[in-house]
Amino acid sequence: MLVGYARCLTEDQDLTAQRNALEALGVTPDRIYVDHGLTGTNRARPGLREALAACHAGDTLVVTKLARSLTDARDIVEELTAAEVKPNIGGSVHDPTDPVGQLLFNVLAMIAEFESDLIRLRTREGMKVAKAKGRLRGKQLKLKPAQEAHLVELWRGGKHTSAELADLFNVGRSTVYRAVKRAGEPESSPSDD
Repeated sequence: MLVGYARCLTEDQDLTAQRNALEALGVTPDRIYVDHGLTGTNRARPGLREALAACHAGDTLVVTKLARSLTDARDIVEELTAAEVKPNIGGSVHDPTDPVGQLLFNVLAMIAEFESDLIRLRTREGMKVAKAKGRLRGKQLKLKPAQEAHLVELWRGGKHTSAELADLFNVGRSTVYRAVKRAGEPESSPSDD
């Protein structure tokens, strides 16, 4: 029996392409297990757990591509080998008990991890360039400068608690405290007592 598994990093991503590829490889739609919004480094993947639990001796676990973590891929294959389940990666069945199958699997896993490392490196380099050009400014403030000045003015007046100011400006209390701190004011107001 064929059991399929698909995963995407964010809730917004679509698994249609992976589902179609799994179906093209012979997996029926009711035997496809998925995880949304989980990275490969997160081992708490309910869809993967369900897929592995659905596999029995002699079955094949079908994925469209290999995990990008060599350690993760090896752990999964060890689990499959112990259960006598063969991995099918993009249409190629690999026998993890065969020396050639082990070699091919390890080479594929190393390439996948290398690709992941390159993506991380390029992302960091791109962020450095964007920061140097002033395009990477970090998290934006919740209040505009005029709003923040008005909030601090009300704080100084001492007639409103931090909770009231947070409600008035539609922000959290921590935002109120950060604005007050940036203005050089003490973080405790007489009205908070």
